[in-house]
Amino acid sequence: MAKINPAQFIQEVRQETSKVTWPTRRETGVSTAMVFVMVILAALFFFLVDQLMAFGVRMIFGLGG
Repeated sequence: MAKINPAQFIQEVRQETSKVTWPTRRETGVSTAMVFVMVILAALFFFLVDQLMAFGVRMIFGLGG
């Protein structure tokens, strides 16, 4: 295994970091908003599916209606 000088390592990290395309504040905000919207939609979907399945189980076992 090759040994790397700590100063060389830091220099290489800086070089690689400069190649990264960082998102703008607006892009970050839009992405965050989309995540929240998708989480809410998924939560509503699973809530509705759960309610329908619970209703079906109650009907099968005659516990309500």
